[in-house]
Amino acid sequence: MIKTLVDSFSPEDNIVLWLIAALVLAFIIAYRTFPTILYVSNEKHLMDEPDSRSLHANRTPTLGGIGIFLGVIVVMTIVGAFLNTKVLLLVMGGLTVLFFLGLKDDLTVLSPGKKLIGQLFVATLLIVFTDTRIIGFSSILDVYTLPYWVSAAFTLFVYILIINAYNLIDGVDGLAGTIALTVSAIFVYLFVNGQNLSLATIAIALCGSLLAFLRFNFSRSKKIFMGDTGSMIIGFLLAFFTISFINMAQIDETSEYYRASPALAFALLFYPFIDTLRIFFIRIVIHKTSPFKADKNHIHHWFIRIGYSHLMTTIIISSFNFIIVCIAFNLVHLNLNTQIICLLFYGIVLYLMPFGLHKIKNSTKNIEDGAG
Repeated sequence: MIKTLVDSFSPEDNIVLWLIAALVLAFIIAYRTFPTILYVSNEKHLMDEPDSRSLHANRTPTLGGIGIFLGVIVVMTIVGAFLNTKVLLLVMGGLTVLFFLGLKDDLTVLSPGKKLIGQLFVATLLIVFTDTRIIGFSSILDVYTLPYWVSAAFTLFVYILIINAYNLIDGVDGLAGTIALTVSAIFVYLFVNGQNLSLATIAIALCGSLLAFLRFNFSRSKKIFMGDTGSMIIGFLLAFFTISFINMAQIDETSEYYRASPALAFALLFYPFIDTLRIFFIRIVIHKTSPFKADKNHIHHWFIRIGYSHLMTTIIISSFNFIIVCIAFNLVHLNLNTQIICLLFYGIVLYLMPFGLHKIKNSTKNIEDGAG
């Protein structure tokens, strides 16, 4: 009876039920895993010790990535028989490699070079065996189609950029998790719209795991960080979703995102991109130091510095990122170059606005104090 039911079940005919089941399953697995991680971390003293760069005062477990990994991987394992097994297996393999690299880095120390090698290996695996790559620039700089090796090399660069850009925004409670949750949820919509249920399932599983993680990440008594384990696997999945979406749009001339997919992808990851570009400019041009030298010059650090709490910083930045995505959806009819210029303009204005308001507020206060 069960075999007959399984053989006759089609996820494509029950998409909503299927996605809800994947979301709930990932959430439950991750949610039930985090208390165990917290217990082991406390017993074995696997904590992040506050230092001069830290924005927290207490020792905090950093192994939240384990729960996120388990939530996603169990869903992918269970649903694999119904979906594109080849893609799922390759993504699971890539996740597993990055999981252990991140775990080693959280528990001991792993050199940036070794992490980069692991990221290159995983990204190359997916590019070669799934042929999921950015085919061209969709008219940016008048480049429509790239030669295979240039396309593969550029896609590899995008993987590394997104993975590490995402890692850099993990500095405030809830920020990295909320950004990833929002972006993944939008990718669920895009993949369902593009009739790719395999990718939609992975994205919704990530949403479920992140919802469970955020419950603990925002907690005061049971706080946990995602650590390098979490940021690497989430960054990898976001990179995979981004490249898959662009690839799907570029090979389908009937898609409404045929020419707009790069701009929409840019909008989805606007904050990680703009923060990484800004921080590299400050380190290289202004401070003349290594671009990989850690500091407290990220946009989220500045929000904290002018008086915003972790929660308000996360809400403001995540809201701005979502607004930029909404703007991008409304610009798809424009020329791609125009879309990107508009997104840069609106995005920069939005992220500068709180600092401008803060400056005006301080100026007004100084004038009132002087008058008094």
